[in-house]
Amino acid sequence: MKKKLIVLNTTIMLGLGSAFAIPSVKAESITDIQSQRTGIQSDISEAEQVIQELKKEQTKMNAQIAQIESAMKENDQKIKDTKQEIKDTEKDIDSLKKEIKALEERIAKREEVLKERALSFQESGGDVEYLEVVLGSKSFGEFVNRVGAVATIVEADQQILREQEADKADLEKKQATVEKKLQSLKDMEVELKGMQSQIKDQKAETVKMKEIVGKKESETKALKQSLENKDAGLEAQIASIRENIKKEEERKAAEKADLDRAAEEVSSSNSSNDGSSSSSSKESTSASKAESSASGSSKGEASSNSSKSSSVDKPAAASKPAVSKTETSSKPSSANTGSAITAGYKYIGNSTYKFGGGRTASDIANGQFDCSAFVAWAYKQAGVNLPASTGALTSAGRQVSKSQMQPGDLVFFNTYKTDGHVGIYVGGGKFIGSQSSTGVAIANMESGYWASKFNGRVVRVN
Repeated sequence: MKKKLIVLNTTIMLGLGSAFAIPSVKAESITDIQSQRTGIQSDISEAEQVIQELKKEQTKMNAQIAQIESAMKENDQKIKDTKQEIKDTEKDIDSLKKEIKALEERIAKREEVLKERALSFQESGGDVEYLEVVLGSKSFGEFVNRVGAVATIVEADQQILREQEADKADLEKKQATVEKKLQSLKDMEVELKGMQSQIKDQKAETVKMKEIVGKKESETKALKQSLENKDAGLEAQIASIRENIKKEEERKAAEKADLDRAAEEVSSSNSSNDGSSSSSSKESTSASKAESSASGSSKGEASSNSSKSSSVDKPAAASKPAVSKTETSSKPSSANTGSAITAGYKYIGNSTYKFGGGRTASDIANGQFDCSAFVAWAYKQAGVNLPASTGALTSAGRQVSKSQMQPGDLVFFNTYKTDGHVGIYVGGGKFIGSQSSTGVAIANMESGYWASKFNGRVVRVN
């Protein structure tokens, strides 16, 4: 009986040991997986931040494209209006041609009248002067009559000549006015078409940048989805392990209960016959309970989740966009360039490009400028008078090299023509100007569209 009891106690102890050893190992697996999840969730958070930044960039670009499309629509309307004016002016020219023909006919008739009057005073074979006509009279009465006739003819001739000269002068004036208007409209049409081409180029570049940002956003979303899937898989693993631990604990608890009952039965049946065996059985049971308590403590420690961070490689596409910083130069031009530069800041995002605008109080109040008028207005705020045309601004100061550029210098760009656009350099590779696609804005001249159009001309206002 004593030998039977020892075997039973050994079985109980082995059963209890295995009951708590297996959950402890599985708890360590949960800790490892939870540590992986912590790292993945950190990566998901960073990917979400990048996505939000890219969404902001997309929103900004959409607004810029909308502004460019608005400028294109307005420019298209100006081109249509100009073409209509050209047609109207061509009609005026056609009408003028009819007037010219009528004037030419009147002039021709007057010439015929003059010829007829000259012939009436001709003698056979040649012309006769008015004096000869008068002196050739045969009597005083005839002399008086001839003098009166000559005076009348001379006065009539002079009137015809005056009318002739007036008609010619009127004709030349009308012709010059209409031709000047037609040429002006044709020049405007060329300018507007050039500007439209420039705006389309800017839109194409912005759309291209939007596509790049969209691609980055898609890649980052794919990365985030991959991380979330991996995290969900790890979560499922943890749930599965916990379920297995629960089932294992229930099975071991049932097994332990059966062993405890068997031990009690053996102890009860032999208590009256063998005191020492009973004592040994109690000691064995006590030891088993102590071991169970220790195993329970170990289980509690193993099941606690420690937070460990794991690094997950991130693709370059998910990196956060760098924040650009505008550099400024400490060496201004000789004129009060600081005031000229800052004067236009109030119009940034609050203005529109207007061909020929910025030359009236109304345009200025409403922030409607073309590029040269904006430069002239900005410098006027600094007490410096400049012309309001790109051609004249190229000679508004002294030429300096690109390497010597300072804030306040005028910078020129070859857009639809040489020196077709002008702005004021603000430092850090940027300039402020009234652009056809954005109105007054600060633009980068070291990359993108304006870098390709900068012709190297730099004028320092004296």
